[in-house]
Amino acid sequence: MMKLYGYYRSSAAYRVRIALQIKGLEWQSVPVNLLTGEQKDQTYGQINSQGLVPTLAAEDKLLTQSLAIIEWLDDEFPQVALLPKDFMAKAQVRALAYQVAMEIHPLNNLRVVKYLKNDLALDESQKMQWYRHWITQGFTALELSLQQVNCQGQFCFGSSPTLADVCLIPQVYNALRFECEMGDYPLIHRVWQHCNSLMAFKEAAPEAQGDCPQAD
Repeated sequence: MMKLYGYYRSSAAYRVRIALQIKGLEWQSVPVNLLTGEQKDQTYGQINSQGLVPTLAAEDKLLTQSLAIIEWLDDEFPQVALLPKDFMAKAQVRALAYQVAMEIHPLNNLRVVKYLKNDLALDESQKMQWYRHWITQGFTALELSLQQVNCQGQFCFGSSPTLADVCLIPQVYNALRFECEMGDYPLIHRVWQHCNSLMAFKEAAPEAQGDCPQAD
């Protein structure tokens, strides 16, 4: 059985959980507590040299980086595809996913937020201003991108979940957790609501994980 090393609120680990659930695969969760610094321990460093989550243990190999993991899952278990076969459509889905995973998320992940607070001595208000600024910029652009690919408000692209949805839902989760205003992004909000009505997304949600304090 595959093992997923992750943290319940990690956006990157959340993405992989969604992909695993959509594909109906069996996997075991191995919690890594980011708040206590467990990812920096020497033991975990032997699993992931970057000291990041997620890491997927599969076929006696260790895979890192959420997008690489998900694309491997899509190649290895293609019965439920997260990327279209058509080359142009595949590129469009990747572009949407990369907007979230490479443009929005890196500016607001836990390492950055901790650096702002602990090293740059930003107060809570300044930290939140940083977070919301980059969410506003990123989601404003993404909302327009969804319009351009004719998003109908169920999924980012087409009529079934894709890599774009897998990346978007964790980012919206975090935006709402940090009380970002979503009123200017109706398509994003509709995709969020629809995807979270599906069992695969529900089972991958942070609150459904065993290492989530609210689930204890």
